[in-house]
Formats: sequence, C-alpha cells, structure tokens
Amino acid sequence: MLSGWAVFAAVAAAAAEPGFQSLFNGKDLTGWSGNPALWSVREGAITGVTRAEPKLTHNTFLVYTNGDFANFELRLSYRIVAGNSGIQYRSKVLRQGDFGAIVGGYQADFEAGKTYSGILYEEQGRGILAQRGQKTVIRPDPADANKPKIEVTGTVGDSDQIQSKIRPEQWNDYVIIARGNHLQHFINGQQTVEVTDEHTGKAASTGVLALQIHVGPPMTVQFKEIRIKPLP
Repeated sequence: MLSGWAVFAAVAAAAAEPGFQSLFNGKDLTGWSGNPALWSVREGAITGVTRAEPKLTHNTFLVYTNGDFANFELRLSYRIVAGNSGIQYRSKVLRQGDFGAIVGGYQADFEAGKTYSGILYEEQGRGILAQRGQKTVIRPDPADANKPKIEVTGTVGDSDQIQSKIRPEQWNDYVIIARGNHLQHFINGQQTVEVTDEHTGKAASTGVLALQIHVGPPMTVQFKEIRIKPLP
C-alpha cells in the first residue's frame, strides 16, 4: 500500500503536468522491446550497458511498442557515462541486427562529450539537421530532391553556454516538442535547437519512440520519468 506521502506526491505530479501519460512503470520493461543482454531496469531507471566484448557492430535501440506518436511533448530524465545516445521520435524500425533493433528517424542526441548533446540528428537518414544552438529550415536540395538543403535562420542560444548547463554523469532533463513540421529540443530548460522540416517526402509526421545505445567504447545510459502529452 502506498504511504500518504507517496499518494500526495503522485497526485501533485499529475496536477503539475496535466495531460501527460507515463511510458515507463519504473519497475520493468513492459511496453518496451530490445536486447535483454543490453537493456534492463536498475535503480528505477531504464538502463543500457555495453562492454568491451562482445563489441557492438551497429547502433541498437529499445523501442516503445504501445503505439506511434505524431504531435507531442515528451519529457524525460537521462544520465550517461561514456559514449553517445539519443531519443528517437517519429521513427521507424528498419530491421533487426545482431544486437537488436535498427531504427531510423529523428533523434534528440546527447553524449558524454561536449559536441552533440541537444542537436537534431536523423539516424539512418539525412544526418545532422541542426547543430546545438541553431534554428534551421530543411528543404529539398534543388540539385537533388533526395538530399537536404539546410538553411540556418537564427539561433536559440550559444552552443558552449548550453553545454555548460549539462551536468556530466548526472541526471539531466530532456524535452522534445514535435508539432507538424516544427521540432524543438530542450535540455535542463534551455532550448537547444529549433527546426522546420519542409523536405517533402523526407519529413516524418509520425512514428515510434526509441532509446539508443551507440557503437563505440563501453558505456552506460539511463532514462527515467518518461512521459508524453499528445498535442493537437
């Protein structure tokens, strides 16, 4: 039975975030699918761990299986030790690899380093669509409509200043807002990118959510308090 304080905290949290639904129960991976040798729940958080052996040969993902999402605000907390990771949204499971699902689509990137956290990257697709601090508009390249033409139209902040607010090897808060072709990322309350994707035929309007383990050195990444609010 929940204590009075636990009940109060749960009610207060729901009142503070009306319209949000939890995607992770804090106990197990119900609603998520991935390689059980890499993904588990530790200390109430979804945890991805790699080791030197066996060495990953491709990026792999833990995929949310209870539906796709189109327009939404996604909130979660993450912590990473070494390596690179990210949050896939409006994405597709392309195939199964030796180490689990291979996913393509928009990615809210983050890492243990100081370069990529907060950027918009398209996994298995068009690559970096906005560097940290940038406002961009994506259109078809006139010379080849399959390739993007990325126009930097402004800024949401200084990249180094944004990075300075990210706590290394500690919990950080990530927010992703996707509405139509307008995409925004925030870390610890600071906007990191703003993108308008006008690349006809390439811009995704809906898809799965997934969490990434990246190839490279041994790493540990954790996620908790994952909740989403559908937007009209």
